[in-house]
Amino acid sequence: MSRPSFLDYTPVPLAFGTSGLRGLVRDLTDLEAYVNVKGALRYLIEIGDIAAGASVLVAGDLRPSTERIVRACAQAIADAGCTVENAGKIPTPALILHGIRTRRAAVMVTGSHIPFDRNGIKLSKSVGEVLKSDEPGILRAIERVRAEEYAKSAASSAFDSAGMLRRPSEPPSADAAAERGYVARYVEALPADALRGLTILFYQHSAVGRDLIPRMLGALGAEVITAGRSDTFVPIDTEALGDRELATLAALVDGVETSEGPVDVVVSTDGDSDRPLVLAVDHGAGGRRLRFLPGDLLGAIAAEWIGADAAAVPISANDAVERRLRELGVELRKTKIGSPYVVAELEALRARHRRVVGWEANGGFLVGSDLAIGGRALAALPTRDAFLPIVAALTAGLERAWSRLPPRYGASGLLDNVPTEVSRAILARLTPPGGAVEVSLEGEGDGAGAIRRELERRFAPALGFGAAVRMNLLDGLRIYFSNGDVAHIRPSGNAPQLRLYANADSQARADEIVALALRRPDGILQRMQDDFSGAAPAPR
Repeated sequence: MSRPSFLDYTPVPLAFGTSGLRGLVRDLTDLEAYVNVKGALRYLIEIGDIAAGASVLVAGDLRPSTERIVRACAQAIADAGCTVENAGKIPTPALILHGIRTRRAAVMVTGSHIPFDRNGIKLSKSVGEVLKSDEPGILRAIERVRAEEYAKSAASSAFDSAGMLRRPSEPPSADAAAERGYVARYVEALPADALRGLTILFYQHSAVGRDLIPRMLGALGAEVITAGRSDTFVPIDTEALGDRELATLAALVDGVETSEGPVDVVVSTDGDSDRPLVLAVDHGAGGRRLRFLPGDLLGAIAAEWIGADAAAVPISANDAVERRLRELGVELRKTKIGSPYVVAELEALRARHRRVVGWEANGGFLVGSDLAIGGRALAALPTRDAFLPIVAALTAGLERAWSRLPPRYGASGLLDNVPTEVSRAILARLTPPGGAVEVSLEGEGDGAGAIRRELERRFAPALGFGAAVRMNLLDGLRIYFSNGDVAHIRPSGNAPQLRLYANADSQARADEIVALALRRPDGILQRMQDDFSGAAPAPR
């Protein structure tokens, strides 16, 4: 679509990622937010999810760009013929829970865990998350609204030459109903002493739930100490906690324990508080040690605590999940990466099972069916939530629950600035014909032999890898080796990045696989990028 005459820049449309629309803040102008939200609401009205004139919820996280984008979203809601209910700055699951209970669509302005120079818009229907099957219809409606707005003249457009509202108005005052409903969901479903005897350090940073979640933990009997509050945005990726973040948390624990006494566990969330962060604090003979509990394994602990009989997780999850759920007799379905895929699978599982749950590798936990916990009702909440897996792990007893998990370890990392066409070329080169999801490499048929030799040239025995024995192609390329190593290559859905997930029988080996893949200039993924982009190969 050609650039509108009233703009002095070329717009960059938002794109759907694994969950929601994301983009750079410089591209997420008021105009871009407006056309996306107005288009999405038109789609929801067209399919009968909401009625014309319906009330629509809006909320946001604590990023510096969020307030401005919320104003543009509120204007879009009003101009779509709907009324605006401002739920304030609250966790994404609190907003979606309130939307489901009151049968209202919702708009959450958040970039989750990504850096502050990016942001996003997460849309939900009156029945829960927008699914992948909704995305084509939403995008078509957005393009119709875009055409309408771009056809306007400078005099008739509500936006200036920079794509910002000429006369932005504030949304209505925040209503605390969504926050109250989220608190009641857990305080009413769990015993008041569920966490009694635990001392929790809550790392506040810039998480939108940094005040709310400590209050909820305290209401369940824990002693909660808060620390690390930040006025600038801190991008916390609960799936890949780095050495710098671990050092920050260790320093916070040291300060708290010096003045307050021993801490049992460190808890936090990502930016919009839908993904949990949990670290056990071990006070052993060798001194204090923080032990990061990955989100995919937290999910397995929560599923066991709930007594789930079916679960859905993305293919990128640690394979300890599959092994543990098999031991428990829980049906497990693997999905593509992203909560919309998990939600769709929960709907299918609910037709055959009564206690259905799901989670992502980042720990965001989804409840697919109404449950009873200790005789108390807990309604379904089919969207990522941080609070339930935190409480489940702490209530179950971290050490006992952890000891029951198979000894498998995971790590992940990414190579940045990899063009999308290069990532596609890499996967195409390593994908056999036929369209099968599970592919055996123990033979020569259908190109398996050639692919096995290509993989073993890159993931070489000299680097500690066994023979490549099989692959899963559900989302990216997940390679299984005869010595138990797993390497999963997956391009990002909305950024020029190539991610590597690893599983192994020790944490050191899982970390080593990621390091071997990402090191510069001669890592496995770097060499793949060089080979498929025409760049001169790195010196050997």
